[in-house]
Amino acid sequence: MDPTEIEDLPGTSRLLDQGEILLSPPPTKSVNDPLNWSSFRKYWHALLVCFIAGFTAATSNDAGSAQFGENEELGITYASMNTGAGVLFLGIGYGTLVLSPAAWLWGRRSTYLFCITMGLIGAIWMTKTESTSDSIWNQLFVGISESCAEANVQLSLSDLFYEHQRGTFLGVYVLATSVGTYLGPLIAGFIADSSLGWRWIGWWAVIISVATILTLYFTLEETMFDRPAYEIGETNAAQTPGTDPELGADEKKRPPVSQMLNNDAVTTTADQSELPKTYWQRIALITPAPNLVGFGFQQYCTRLVHTMRVFSFPAVIYSGIQWGAQDAWLTFYLTVEDDDWSSAPWNYGDVGVGLMNLPCLIGAVLGCFYGGYFSDLFMIWMAKRNGGIREAEHRLWFLFPLAIIGPLGMLLFGIGTGQGWVWPGPYVGLGLIGFGWGCTGDLSMAYLMDAYPEMVLEGMVGVSVINNSIACILTFTASMWLDSQGVQNTFIVIAALDFVFVMTTVPMMIWGKNCRRWTKTRYLDFVRIRDSL
Repeated sequence: MDPTEIEDLPGTSRLLDQGEILLSPPPTKSVNDPLNWSSFRKYWHALLVCFIAGFTAATSNDAGSAQFGENEELGITYASMNTGAGVLFLGIGYGTLVLSPAAWLWGRRSTYLFCITMGLIGAIWMTKTESTSDSIWNQLFVGISESCAEANVQLSLSDLFYEHQRGTFLGVYVLATSVGTYLGPLIAGFIADSSLGWRWIGWWAVIISVATILTLYFTLEETMFDRPAYEIGETNAAQTPGTDPELGADEKKRPPVSQMLNNDAVTTTADQSELPKTYWQRIALITPAPNLVGFGFQQYCTRLVHTMRVFSFPAVIYSGIQWGAQDAWLTFYLTVEDDDWSSAPWNYGDVGVGLMNLPCLIGAVLGCFYGGYFSDLFMIWMAKRNGGIREAEHRLWFLFPLAIIGPLGMLLFGIGTGQGWVWPGPYVGLGLIGFGWGCTGDLSMAYLMDAYPEMVLEGMVGVSVINNSIACILTFTASMWLDSQGVQNTFIVIAALDFVFVMTTVPMMIWGKNCRRWTKTRYLDFVRIRDSL
């Protein structure tokens, strides 16, 4: 095959033509197309949904800072609180699955508002905790609140930005999640150690949740857009400079990026027969899908069952394992920080333990730039070398250094803890672990979205279920494993496991395109059936 020819596969597309980036998905002429929104509207929406990701990650990780107070005041055992963490992961993973059809049928906004409301209920329950059952079951609601950040945020970002920008904005999403994951326990530790007491961890979550709900209700616009119902006219395609006349119809519809840089220019060429939505239409609580029948409850159930088909796609399994492993290791090193570093020879309090998350956060920030913005530049560079053609597997090259960086961090932290090191070994290790956290999930999720661009929500749902199921299982076993083998030996084992998990990238590099070829019909059927439900 001529290297400039394109095989008709999901995840294989022409990214460059005569040095110009071709836009995918192709923007329509509609003034209501989120791709045609002004920069301010796009970035404000992205800021809001990334704040949701960061805030829900923070509330999902702040319960550990209340453990000492709950144990001392109420006699709730640490084992029971560990059970609550397992319930939290179940709420996240399976909440994501149950919630997924709603974003298609009733709009993205409704899912965000619902989830933050669930988090509000969980936070209020936490402030009123009096028993073990309270401590465990408020975490279910907190977990459900984060479920909207596991798939819907990625869907919203894909509504707003083009495929060649995907890694960058997924990097911003993972950065927001990292900030919440690592700063949440730190801030909660300061609250628990202050005169306010541990219950105010919940009260602050209540205050921020109420403010977030109000902000979302009045300023978060709906991004659901019936893109298939709009077609770019042949006139627009014919006038697209730099378009190869030998390309297929789909390629002709994709204008160069330079033609679309000015959003105002897009608006002036929009279909003049369509009026922009009013403010109240843009912030409607429910935006019914064009094919919604009645209240859509039957469609909801059918779509929920249909979503289960995503587990037959190898890329979903691969991405879920990569992201799930990072969450699993999170459980181990946070447990060690709480249990070991709060005793001799370190004797850290809640604040001291919380400050140990700063190296993780610094590493995660660097990882998000590496796995986000720089991976996008790498994809463009690879496309130039490949005759302008982008393959989804190009992004996977960035994962190979993580097979060394992540395990090295775990060895430094685990052995350093086992040997009683103080500085700098364990902290450098946490920074390396944070770097892996910041980009392993980003890169694997971006690969999945590159491979199956019309299956973003359902693909992320599959990743979330796998990810949180792994995290749930290891949450229940982490303490027993650490008690049985000790910190040093446990971290040597999980460093080896992390190396093996990341190196599953090798078969994806070799056979990933064959997998996409093998699943092409299944993918097209999945999208066709979903859109007809």
